[in-house]
Amino acid sequence: MLRPELKGYWQFFGRVDVGEGWFFHAPVPPGTTTENYDFHGLIQQAAGFEFPAEFDHVGFWDLRIAVADQYRYGRIFIAGDAAHSHPPYGGFGLNSGLEDVSNLGWKLAGALQGWGSDALLDSYGEERRPIFVETGEAMIAGGIESDREFLDRYNPEHDRAEFEKAWKELEITSGTRQQAYEPHYEGSSVVVGPAGGVCSIHGKHSFLAVAGHHLTPQELSSGRNVFEELGKDYTLLAFGADDADVARAEDTARSLNVPLKVVRDTQENGRAKYQAKLILVRPDQYVVWTGDQLNGEAKSVLETATGRA
Repeated sequence: MLRPELKGYWQFFGRVDVGEGWFFHAPVPPGTTTENYDFHGLIQQAAGFEFPAEFDHVGFWDLRIAVADQYRYGRIFIAGDAAHSHPPYGGFGLNSGLEDVSNLGWKLAGALQGWGSDALLDSYGEERRPIFVETGEAMIAGGIESDREFLDRYNPEHDRAEFEKAWKELEITSGTRQQAYEPHYEGSSVVVGPAGGVCSIHGKHSFLAVAGHHLTPQELSSGRNVFEELGKDYTLLAFGADDADVARAEDTARSLNVPLKVVRDTQENGRAKYQAKLILVRPDQYVVWTGDQLNGEAKSVLETATGRA
């Protein structure tokens, strides 16, 4: 629910359990307590109709965005709400926390198993912190600001037709804004990304396999999805690749004590959309490197991927 007087801040309901209960968040005036405010009236005003309600809990929290200066200090690592917090808008908090764990978990495993370096552990904060900073600034604070500007510009009481047209356009453009949210690690030191690449939330969804970006799904000749075949460590997807290149990659991985699974297939039936015959994928399903030939790069690629470069 958007109201012009709230300046872009939301009133919103969410379901807790089907048929059981709901939660409601909304701004309230400074000095509000559980005794001096009509909360039942507030939720009825937001819903637009009268209804009975029982309150299990009424609480207060400050709407803020916070992020730790660093995600690692020696042997201590933080993730999830310990590393960052923002208002419960869009599910970004939960997803950010899960992605933190997904990013950190395999790097800790690599360090404990001996093939991951200290620099690989440092890459956790290097990759994840910029993602949250941009999420807070662009998606959360930026979303509030854009909603405020929209409500300042369009008002159904002044020109209802203009408002309804703009609202219809907003339904389309807001969806586009969400689709532009594509966290990636192009600037990571453990990814063979483009020159000048940065770790950012701004990207576009594509079947193309790009270093630093999450692998997109494709079906294999076996009928299984490529995600069902990815190894628990590194995976080299070899789709129509030269057998000698694949053998060099396997030999190099063994010499460096890097766990590597190879998945061989053709480029037919959509796999050509990756636009690469060789794709090195990390345990968290992000692409490290792509190419059609290794050309003597196997050692440097694997050393980069494990933080030994």
